[in-house]
Amino acid sequence: MKHWLLKTDPDTFAWKDLENAPGKKTIWDGVRNYQARNLMRDDMSAGDLALFYHSQSDPPLVMGIVRITKTGIADPTQFDRKSKYYDADANPAEPRWMTIEIRLERALPKPVPLPDLRGARGLENMVLLRRGSRLSVQPVTDKEWTIVVRMGGL
Repeated sequence: MKHWLLKTDPDTFAWKDLENAPGKKTIWDGVRNYQARNLMRDDMSAGDLALFYHSQSDPPLVMGIVRITKTGIADPTQFDRKSKYYDADANPAEPRWMTIEIRLERALPKPVPLPDLRGARGLENMVLLRRGSRLSVQPVTDKEWTIVVRMGGL
């Protein structure tokens, strides 16, 4: 099993939205970065766990844990002319943008704010904390996972 971090703007899709989603599941649509797409397409597997991270909150914070339940899903927003993620060059026979399905596993008893992550020993090399890191889908090492989850009260 691998571990990940998924960033979302809570004004776009918040932890509360996932809690209220049917079956507490959703697809992680709208990703338009090739590196993030490649991680979802090539490296993620059903059963992997991810940290659900609110990137545009004050402060940004890890809210909880989600499980990847399906991979290899063509992102439907690339074909939807009404979507802000529409891609006129996307081909249904060979989709350009792929996504995953996630399911809520559990909220962290104590959401973990970014300043606490920055100050935590053992997280110095975490992708999230690297200068200029803006990738919306990121790998998390087993050691980093353990530290963040413990900080969140699990």
